[in-house]
Amino acid sequence: MENPLTEHSPAIDQQFIARQAIFSADRQTYAYELLYRDSASNFFPSHLTDDQATGRMFFDALLLHGIDKLTNNHRAFINLSTSGLILELPHLVSPKQAVIEIVERTDEVEKVCGYVEQMRNKGYIFALDDYDGDKKWQPLLSQVNYIKLEVEVPLMRTLLQVKRLKREYPHAKIVVERIEDYQTFTELVNVGVDLYQGYFFAKPEMMNLKNITPLKLVVIDLMKLVLRDSLDFSEVQSKVAKDISLSARVLKMANGACKSAKSSISSLSQAIIYLGEDLIRQFITVLALSELGQDKPSELTKLGLTRARFIADMLEEHGDEVMSTGYLVGLVSVLDAILDKSIAEICEEFLLSEECRSALSDHNGPIGKMLMLAKAIEVDDHELMIAAFLPQKPSFRHIGKTYVSALLYADDTLSFIS
Repeated sequence: MENPLTEHSPAIDQQFIARQAIFSADRQTYAYELLYRDSASNFFPSHLTDDQATGRMFFDALLLHGIDKLTNNHRAFINLSTSGLILELPHLVSPKQAVIEIVERTDEVEKVCGYVEQMRNKGYIFALDDYDGDKKWQPLLSQVNYIKLEVEVPLMRTLLQVKRLKREYPHAKIVVERIEDYQTFTELVNVGVDLYQGYFFAKPEMMNLKNITPLKLVVIDLMKLVLRDSLDFSEVQSKVAKDISLSARVLKMANGACKSAKSSISSLSQAIIYLGEDLIRQFITVLALSELGQDKPSELTKLGLTRARFIADMLEEHGDEVMSTGYLVGLVSVLDAILDKSIAEICEEFLLSEECRSALSDHNGPIGKMLMLAKAIEVDDHELMIAAFLPQKPSFRHIGKTYVSALLYADDTLSFIS
């Protein structure tokens, strides 16, 4: 079968940036790792050398779009090849913006150490990526500010490695990546890991309905209303009116939306009518995710927004109705983690349509396939990505452009509603 990502356009048109959040122990976003993807057969640029990937990351992405924009003003962790260090590419960005990751494939360690020392004197900071315990890294360990480990099996090996590194290199922050579940996260917290990377935040931690506050109950009721096939504006107004914070946000959004008309909104009923059914469905759902996710990482809400915008934009040729449903499916796809329930329970509780259920549970139909593609991008899963393609075979260039646009949309939207 022909590879759906194969294109004959110039390589420079096929840039793609993904990002993965790095969290502190209290699950606040600390930084983002920026990932360059430019392969016709995989999201990892397998046909490129580290040097080529490094060059394109700097020239095609960071300098074109800007680090602050790509990371929503957080610090960026950026992989750099051996020659990238020797060429002193970090000088192209501010030392306040970036952590330069020395990748595990780095050779000429002694020479690299010299350049790292020079750049440290200029304020740049470094991380050693995927540290494996090899003695060749010994000269670098005293110079880097971060040491990154991957979770190993059994976990005890990672825990012991963390304890050793914290004892021998107390100046360095320990970052552990590929954390898949809550139990792993808590054990790493207990041994003093500083920073965390992985998908533990996107999975349910535990069932605990007793802790749902009255506000959350209002928000859940509101979610049920906006997910129905037919929207009752008076019921929506009644539910929103029960919470001052929620009412204020709806009014703020409506006033923002009508600025161009040089008019203003002064009542909740006015606001809801002005926004209209489509915007009410979208924005009230976003607000609900924001409220329900107050005790969860904000990245989870961003993940839902990114999926929603990506799915809707990828399905533009299918028409407004499909786009609207796709947007909703993207948002709802993170509710399992926010409410600590399974997707099946979410579909049942919120009386979702069969189209939504099928897309969420089995990735069926155009919407389900685009949700699958979004998830594949998040985890760099090549096989899942290929399985997600529709007969139209969307181009890699279009996928990359659409996903970056969705990331920026998520940042802007969450900033607006908060």
